[in-house]
Amino acid sequence: MEIWQIVGLALIVTVIGVVLKQIRPEIALQLTILASASIFILILSKIKVIVDLLQTLADQANISSYYLLIVLKIVGVAYLAEFGAQICRDAGESAIATKIELAAKVGVIVLAIPIIVAITESLVRLVP
Repeated sequence: MEIWQIVGLALIVTVIGVVLKQIRPEIALQLTILASASIFILILSKIKVIVDLLQTLADQANISSYYLLIVLKIVGVAYLAEFGAQICRDAGESAIATKIELAAKVGVIVLAIPIIVAITESLVRLVP
């Protein structure tokens, strides 16, 4: 699906959501979540292309797929947290959105520990 189709879908859902929010706010939130999940599913094929490209580049550069997997997990945590936080903000729960972002930041640091250790070990080996 092309970007103009996604933007068109988002604008239609936004207009319907604004109207529904005045009549049935709980349905408007569900519509927002459904539209967001639908857009995410629509872009999954594009994400697979990116992951395949990164895998090819990592293979060519002799980078372990273990580290590539960690980086992809970090990117996934960041996008998932942003997705969840935005839905919470749309529902008027910005305090919960902030907690999601905090949890994601901690999760990213925990996921990055093996990479940080590997870089540190490499630097220590370089220093005589």
